[in-house]
Amino acid sequence: MDNSSQTLDLDAVNSYLSSHLPGYRGPLTATKFQVGQSNPTFLLESPEKNYVLRRKPPGVLLKSAHAVDREYRVQAALADSNVPVAKMYLLCEDDSVIGSMFYIMEQIDGRNFMNPEMPELTNAGRGQVIDDMNRVLAELHMVDVDAVGLSDFGPPGNYYERQIGRWSKQYRASETEPIPAMDKLMEFLVSQMPDDDGQRTLVHGDYRIDNMMFQKDGTKCLAVLDWELSTIGHPYADLASVIMQWQMPTGTEGRGLAGVDRAALGLPTDAEFIAKYCARRGLSEIDNFGFYLSFCFFRMSAIIQGVLKRALDGNASNPERAMKVGQYVPVFAEHGLKALEAG
Repeated sequence: MDNSSQTLDLDAVNSYLSSHLPGYRGPLTATKFQVGQSNPTFLLESPEKNYVLRRKPPGVLLKSAHAVDREYRVQAALADSNVPVAKMYLLCEDDSVIGSMFYIMEQIDGRNFMNPEMPELTNAGRGQVIDDMNRVLAELHMVDVDAVGLSDFGPPGNYYERQIGRWSKQYRASETEPIPAMDKLMEFLVSQMPDDDGQRTLVHGDYRIDNMMFQKDGTKCLAVLDWELSTIGHPYADLASVIMQWQMPTGTEGRGLAGVDRAALGLPTDAEFIAKYCARRGLSEIDNFGFYLSFCFFRMSAIIQGVLKRALDGNASNPERAMKVGQYVPVFAEHGLKALEAG
């Protein structure tokens, strides 16, 4: 059995699907997607239908990381909501089948924008895509978690206190060299944490345009992907995640909008995006947005430090890209400090 994160035991997958997935018929081929650093993801092609398989990576993993079972659960729960998600087919929690837990979902026939500048679209198209991204985010935060069966999807208490504690531990567990900016950021986030305002919603945890699928010939979102970090938490973390991404450098590594003339491309400013989100949720304004933005930079620093550690340990889904991404840890930490200073 090949347990690497780059390949699949196709015979084992085919046998399992034949026994557990109604309507499935082999034979099967698999192609690994190069996007996604955390959980290796494969396109499965069979004579009658295509599927997507997402698995935990093999090897020794950080506690609570790579929770594909949580990904499966939240997307299944959102099936009839206003939040577009891929259809879930089955979850295999038996590690002995292919070496780690995995789930099967539908293949979304759409397009993905890795670059938020979206050069292939018109100004009007770009504005419409971002507006639908805004709409879906507001819809996500208005989901009735009790009604969809997710009331226990996250513990009670202050979300930021919990998250800062969790990601600080994850960061320390995967630390490869001292980064003073990261040490300072963790200290400042704890000391400047705002009081809990009582908002408790479903949050995605990594909400950005490259984790979404849109119509091939339109601007409507067909599915939000990559729910590994989802939980019950505070909605402003997701909103700040969008703004964080836009502050990154342009290009394939940063995938941001830093220095871009957004008006010339039909793209909204940070303030316009935030205002539209607030209008959709019936909020007047958001105080101390710099803290939420700083938190997102901190969490992303911790995440990509884990990606770098897996690359150095030989467990990365895409080792070459993991090493490149890993170099951004101090950059994200510095951005986090600046966001706190700016308020």
